[in-house]
Amino acid sequence: MLLRPTYLNSLKTATNRSPVTALLGPRQCGKTTLARQLAADQKATFFDIESVPDQRRLQNPELALGSLSGLVVLDEIQEKPELFQVLRVLVDRPENQARFLILGSASPEIIKSASETLAGRLEFIELHGFDLSETGPETWESLWLRGGFPRSFLASSEEDSLAWREGFIRTFLERDIPQLGINIPAVAMRRFWTMLAHYHGQTWNAAEIARSMGLSDKTVRSYLDILTGTFMIRQLQPWPAPPKPTGSAKNLGKRQVKAPKIYFRDTGLLHSLLDIPDNHSLLGHPRSGASWEGFALEQVLQIVRPNQATFWGTYSGAELDIVFPFKGKRYGVEIKFNEAPKLTASMRTATSELELDHLWIVYPGNETYPVEKNISALPLNSLEALRKQLA
Repeated sequence: MLLRPTYLNSLKTATNRSPVTALLGPRQCGKTTLARQLAADQKATFFDIESVPDQRRLQNPELALGSLSGLVVLDEIQEKPELFQVLRVLVDRPENQARFLILGSASPEIIKSASETLAGRLEFIELHGFDLSETGPETWESLWLRGGFPRSFLASSEEDSLAWREGFIRTFLERDIPQLGINIPAVAMRRFWTMLAHYHGQTWNAAEIARSMGLSDKTVRSYLDILTGTFMIRQLQPWPAPPKPTGSAKNLGKRQVKAPKIYFRDTGLLHSLLDIPDNHSLLGHPRSGASWEGFALEQVLQIVRPNQATFWGTYSGAELDIVFPFKGKRYGVEIKFNEAPKLTASMRTATSELELDHLWIVYPGNETYPVEKNISALPLNSLEALRKQLA
């Protein structure tokens, strides 16, 4: 088991600050383990709502929870959504002495219910799979292949890791999706998910995918939103064009790509759906570059954790993988699956037109070096240096 001190500290701060904290993420990403670590050194009461005995304890939830103090953990809260209203009543009582931590598989329903019922009382924390700051920068090849789900990354062999991921995909499609109240045949969703794997790293084109599957644009869009809402897929939105642009800004706005780019948030699942069992197969696969781009993008976003991140692209082909603001400045990241990345016209264009304060080229090498003024090459295994530069 790997310790996750950054998430644990964030959870401690949030539960001390807010009456209710929601820890959201996909199944098997470590939410329950993290909650038990938090509860280990303080007075805490734990409810697993999928457990029959705990379901009985919560038959009268206001009575069962109202007398408690300290930390109260409610695991898999999506199984009992009526608890949101009970929590609102309890935390508004002057005599309340409890702080509530609710855990749930990410879903639009959870976020919508919690936000509406507990507005002003709730703080969200999103838990992801392991990142390089947790596993160590030297593990990047294994983390890339296996993905960040704890049981996949920590498996004793590549075969065990692949078997776990296959089981996860099957359970997700056959049990988790229906539990969210979504009635889509598992076969249809797996077909869509597999097709999406071949579009990983590309701009979303609903019409093309709908045509390939014999479905409507609206249907494939709903499928994409389901996978996005459960943290399986990231829709990286395009950098917004200037409002009511004039002059050169007007031309820039017209040229910009306006559809999101689609990435698997976990490359281990991507590789399972692409039938990539090991590193040798991965490096020889035609989608290896796109896979590494998505992996590096997730590492940058998890380690830097910007409040907002977009990509920039034009219909003429100029693009930048990540654009994010930080403390009043604007930065960019370009990801290259190349041992010796070179400065391109696209990078110069992005730096100039977006008025970037700095651009980093993230690549799978070992040396950090300047490329041009305000542009530098940064190895993937040195992303912690990026966080320090932005501190």
